[in-house]
Amino acid sequence: MKRKHTVQLLASLAAIAALVVLYMVPLAFAQDDMTEVPADGFATLQRPRVAFEHDAHNEKAELEDCVICHHSKTEDGKQDLENSSEGEPCSSCHAETRTDGGTPLMRAYHKQCIGCHKEKAKGPVACGECHAK
Repeated sequence: MKRKHTVQLLASLAAIAALVVLYMVPLAFAQDDMTEVPADGFATLQRPRVAFEHDAHNEKAELEDCVICHHSKTEDGKQDLENSSEGEPCSSCHAETRTDGGTPLMRAYHKQCIGCHKEKAKGPVACGECHAK
């Protein structure tokens, strides 16, 4: 009788553990939808952070390839549009100030975002359109 209860308890615990795992797996692989452009690399902000709903933006802009925004760099420091840097902060390659001739962080953001908006003739391009108070 005791063995039967132990088996039932273990079976119940296994079922609960399986349900927890099944519930958590999609969350582990889902990216939290970003709501603001990261500002981690800036010591102080000159303007308010930029509101940016990552998933909604990509859906509206019909962007499916992450490397379009998340480029990486080649061995010689040039932009690599073949390999994505998704998951890495822009500040890992673009420092706030640069003395090595590389693109500073603010210019990298502006060049990436405003450049695309101008190229597509869609989206904000003026300071106050992105940095809303």
